[in-house]
Order: sequence, then structure tokens, then C-alpha cells
Amino acid sequence: MQPSTNYKILVVDDDSDIVELLQYNLTREGYEVAQADNGKKAITVAQHFKPDIILMDVMMPVMDGIAACRQLREMNEFRNTHVIFLTARAEEFSEVAAFDAGADDFITKPIKPRALLSRLAAFTRREAQNEEQEQVIEISGLRIDRTSFAVYKGEDKITLPKKEFELLSFLAATPNKVYTREELLNNVWGNDVYVIARTVDVHIRKVREKIGEDNIKTIKGVGYKFNTD
Repeated sequence: MQPSTNYKILVVDDDSDIVELLQYNLTREGYEVAQADNGKKAITVAQHFKPDIILMDVMMPVMDGIAACRQLREMNEFRNTHVIFLTARAEEFSEVAAFDAGADDFITKPIKPRALLSRLAAFTRREAQNEEQEQVIEISGLRIDRTSFAVYKGEDKITLPKKEFELLSFLAATPNKVYTREELLNNVWGNDVYVIARTVDVHIRKVREKIGEDNIKTIKGVGYKFNTD
């Protein structure tokens, strides 16, 4: 199935066979594809190519994927770009480090093209769903603007990476409703994406650092809610 929008994907891996495999399958699906073989080059290519999605290996020469992701997330133009890590390392610490750097998803090798295409389709579906939701939420001194992915606290504008913004806006849309980690994973990351519950904790911590500690409350043994009490 051809994607409904001409999404641009940057493939970053020092293994030329993997790059060739992904480029072939992605191009067949109608995606526009660019490539890089290390994190430093990925940043340069991204600045010119303006990808919607970046598929990036973790372990690479010159600059690894996590360092590259951190640098990209510091640039306003890439705060909302989907970053999916590709790696043969399945240890939990590597996954947590990836999400802490700003990743949206984490896929272990060997990569199965059909499964990868399914995940990409899930990302594009959620993009369409987000466009249909209420565009502005005003609550507890915050103004959450879905069109610009920006949060305003008084006169101050707070720009969040895409997944942090989606997590905050999801909780704020139903204030005082408690969600388990699993419910947040399913609603924000989606059923087609494999991530661990710890990912939610990492993103909650980072959102609190930026908007304050009081808005999102931990319900011990259950999960989280947007607090208006």
C-alpha cells in the first residue's frame, strides 16, 4: 500500500547491505529515501533532505546514533521528526538510552522489512489521527497547541520533542483520568511499536522538567494522570 503522503525517510547505517535492503523496500512503498553511513553525516544529510522519519543504527563509526539523535533533537527543525533506532543490541540499557536521547521507537536486527513497513504505516496513521483531534487545549495555566507542537505557560513558550508533546497532550485531553503505563504506551506509541514500560517513566520525567512537577501526578502502583486538583 502506498503511503498517503510522500514521506521522506533517512536511512543511517554503516552496513551497506542493510541500507540497500531498506532503500529497496521503502522505495517500492513510495517513500522518498536518502542515506548516510554514520551519525555525523546523518546530521548533514538531514539538514538538506528534511526527513519525516529517520531510521538510524546505534553503533556506528565517527558518531554513534544516540549522539546524533541528541544533536538532532536540539535543532528546532527536527524536534518533531520520528527517529527509529536500528540495532543488534537488545539490552534494556541500550533501549532506555535511545529513548532518553529522544527516540520514538527501537527495532532490533535482523530487520524484517514487512514488520518495519507495518510500523511506519502505524506512524503515518497516528499522524492523520492527531490532525483530527482538538487543536488547542487550555488547562491549569498551560496552552497546548497541537498545530505547532508547542506548549505555552503564561507568556513562555516551551517546545517539546514529538513524543513528549504527544504524551502531555494525551494526558491533558482527559484530566484527572489515571492511565497505566501500558495504556500510555498503546495510545501514544501504538500497538505496533515495541517499547518497554520504562520508556513512559523517562518521558514523564523529561516533561516534568520542562513544564513543572505539579501537572502530571504519579499514582503509585497504577500510573499517571494530568492533575488539576
